Amino acid sequence: MSDATSDPNKIEAPTPDDPLAQAKALDNVDDRGRMLAADGTPLKRQLAKSLRIQKIRALALIAPLLLFVLLTFIAPIADMLFRSVENEIVSETLPRTVEALADWDYDSGESPGDEVYAALYDDLFLAQERKEHTRLGTRLNYELTGVSSLFRRSGRGVDDIGELYQDQFEDLNELWEEERTWAELMGSDEWLAAQEAWDEESGEPLPDFQLREGMPTLLPETSRQMLTFAEFIRTEDNESPLEEEPWTRVWAALYTDLTNKDVSGYSGPHTDLLQEASAAVGDFETTPIKQAFLDMDEDWGDPEVWGTIQAFSPDYTSGYFLNAVDMQKTPDGAAMRDEDERIYGLLFKRTMFMSLVITFSCILLGYPVAYLLATLPMRSANLLMILVLLPFWTSLLVRTSAWKVMLQSQGVINDVLVWLGLVGDANRLVMINNQFGTIVAMTHILLPFMILPMYSVMSTIPPSYVRAAKSLGATNVTAFRRVYFPQSVPGIGAGSILVFILSIGYYITPEIVGGTTGTFISNRIAYHISSSLNWGLAAALGTILLAVVLILYWAYDKIVGIDNVKLGG
Repeated sequence: MSDATSDPNKIEAPTPDDPLAQAKALDNVDDRGRMLAADGTPLKRQLAKSLRIQKIRALALIAPLLLFVLLTFIAPIADMLFRSVENEIVSETLPRTVEALADWDYDSGESPGDEVYAALYDDLFLAQERKEHTRLGTRLNYELTGVSSLFRRSGRGVDDIGELYQDQFEDLNELWEEERTWAELMGSDEWLAAQEAWDEESGEPLPDFQLREGMPTLLPETSRQMLTFAEFIRTEDNESPLEEEPWTRVWAALYTDLTNKDVSGYSGPHTDLLQEASAAVGDFETTPIKQAFLDMDEDWGDPEVWGTIQAFSPDYTSGYFLNAVDMQKTPDGAAMRDEDERIYGLLFKRTMFMSLVITFSCILLGYPVAYLLATLPMRSANLLMILVLLPFWTSLLVRTSAWKVMLQSQGVINDVLVWLGLVGDANRLVMINNQFGTIVAMTHILLPFMILPMYSVMSTIPPSYVRAAKSLGATNVTAFRRVYFPQSVPGIGAGSILVFILSIGYYITPEIVGGTTGTFISNRIAYHISSSLNWGLAAALGTILLAVVLILYWAYDKIVGIDNVKLGG
């Protein structure tokens, strides 16, 4: 008897082609075999569109959090990284000096030539008008002590260079004492008309100063300085050049031009006045620019000063990072600081060491507490948890100050020890303003951050595991060591990371109880931010500290495995 199902032509079961044929009959599949949605578009495209809409909705929900993290976390870190290498203040304040110094060789052992001092005269005069020379001096003083006072004194004295020429021009003809003389001599007729027609009450800005035709060729240096002066008082002081006497730098420039240029062909306003001055400048008393700066301060002849300006003239510098590792950028290159100036390496080592000690102290003190929290009855555990959380309800400053009171020589702890006869009154223990005081105070402050992660992990360990080990003959110690403790290690890891990272960044507690030997690198960072205002060095120290933390985190992940760190569950 033959099997009917063996004949392919007599198979009655459905085949893969049947659903496709039925879908085509219902218009759910196009000619290319693609499934269609109800509106006739390909189903795959509709699913992709729906998925995109879901992603956009999810992104919109987390957008406020992303923006918050970007503004409060990512942006400050990026700004810190930028500040650690940014050095535009030198090139922006002394642009012509930096350019002129490019050809000067520090190794020659001599101060730069006259052209560098002439460029410094231009830059420093404008900087002192803008009150920027003191900021520049402060920046360079970080690299070479004494530069700050040098710039401050020179800012006051740079005006005297031009006054020498101003007095002689005014003695020559009293017309030079009138502000309008300069405006008519240097300004165009169109600008003069616009300036005279300007009304302060109209609210319109002062018209732009325009030089008289031919002046840039006739008096090039005077024209350049007059443009700078007019633009400055128009934009910065909102005053008219018609009513303001030019800077002394303009008088010095006029002397230079009349010495080097022939003005006999000039036929504009105040021709006779200019011709008279041109004939008289040969008899003027003069002082070379270089000598004028040396008379102001002999340090301007020190190649070390100029080498420092040259070394820090680029817009970006490695000087802050070199300072952060007890080195310095000199005209000869990077060099180690003197032995008595190397403090940052010591602070970094101390920070790492004390943070590790604090972390291990928290483990030793926190593990038994976390174990009790996980094993005690609920009522007792809740009471103990309140005691653990109690420090969180007290101000950090109050807790730190309390330890300062307790640990001092006349404090509670020393008084108790003396009362018990364990310590003589003349031999009270020194427990404050040192590393011991910092470790004790910070261990107390950070202990809850160790207990809570360990408790969250221990609370998930089934008690039956330990009972099973004991039923198989294990002692209490063996059951704890081989069964319970390995399962609690992830909690120890989580607490250790938390406490260690928090401790290396603490600066309030070490500042109060640490004295000179118990402070952290974070205290130095805070000092540079709030006191010395050396934000570049503070940023470099913070960047190095961040790099150290990331390296330690990477090492921890390689050795222990970050996946093994848990907060419970």
